[in-house]
Order: sequence, then structure tokens, then C-alpha cells
Amino acid sequence: MKWLQIPLGPMQTNCYLLYNQGKDCIIFDPGEQGLDLNKFLKNEGFSPLAIVMTHAHFDHIGAVDLVRDEWEIPVYIHTLESEWLKSPELNGSARYGANIAARTADYLLSQEEPLKIGTFKLHVLHTPGHSPGSISYYSKEANALFGGDTLFDGSIGRTDLPGGNHEQLLSSIKTKLFTLPESTEVLPGHGPATTIKKEKESNPFLI
Repeated sequence: MKWLQIPLGPMQTNCYLLYNQGKDCIIFDPGEQGLDLNKFLKNEGFSPLAIVMTHAHFDHIGAVDLVRDEWEIPVYIHTLESEWLKSPELNGSARYGANIAARTADYLLSQEEPLKIGTFKLHVLHTPGHSPGSISYYSKEANALFGGDTLFDGSIGRTDLPGGNHEQLLSSIKTKLFTLPESTEVLPGHGPATTIKKEKESNPFLI
């Protein structure tokens, strides 16, 4: 299994592809530029199987429907943010005079259990703090964690937005993410990748 980072939109939100040798793939957080993303997927020969959301803030959901409809694939999100997709007020876009929304997700996740999509197996970790329904997805095969806006290279997710909780975020990172192998690559919603080992040793918010 391999992964690919694709920054999208004015906030350079990281969309990720997790893909196998045959180029079947799962798409994480298609935040913007849906037409460009679809074109890239076609040109590179990828075959998307699903869209998996780490959370439903507006900068992560802008291209959901364009990509879903193009490939006729399902969308997964935590049940606590099922309404956020449809609501500019909840997903935060209304604060900036925008009206970003997507249709209801096809599958709502609520349990921390393996999620199997085609040949892909993800371990679902509920990691609230940045938002109530934030999910981090661990792929043992890729040695990678798709963590959304929970943990960054040298930083952590902001908690001053509605539903954010600083203590809850720190607990999510320390009791769930930091139990993963230290070699695990952390793939955040913005900025460069890092590792569990690096963040344990040097993240100023966590030491």
C-alpha cells in the first residue's frame, strides 16, 4: 500500500490517496478543486472505491459531491458530524460568507473497529478535540495514519472552533495516536507529514 498527498484549495488542505498496486484507491478529505482532482485521478489511472472523511469542516468537504458523483462511490464520516456536511453553519463556511455543503454521507461511523473497503483495511480511531467527530484512520499495511487536523508536524489542531475541546484533543493524541508504532507516518490535514516518534519527542504542545 502507498499513499499520495494532494494539497487542494486556498487553504491547501491535504487530500490523500491510499492505493494498491492495481491503483484502486481510497480518497481522504477531498476539500476543493473537485474537477481538477477527478481529472488527475483519470489521467493517473486510479480507480476510487470510497471517500473517507476525517471530519466535516468546510475546507475538507468542498469537493465531496463532485468526486462522489463522478465515480459513484460512497462517503464515510463519523455520526457526530453527519449533519455538518449539509450545514454551512455547522461546517464553518457560513462564518466566511460561503455556502459550502455536501449531501448526506452514505455510511456513518461510530465504533472504533476495522473498516474494510475492497482490499483496504483501516483501523478507525475516534479522536475528538479539533471537532466532535474527528476520526483518524490507521493503515498498518501503509504504516500511515490519516489524522486530519488532530496532529501536525510540531503542532496540534486548533480547538477554538465550535465543538473544539483542548483537553479532549490532548487526550486523543496521547491515549490513541501515541499508542501506534513510533515509525508510523502521520499524514495531517495541512502541512508536511511527520512521525509518531518525532511528535512524541519534540512537539512543544505534547512534551
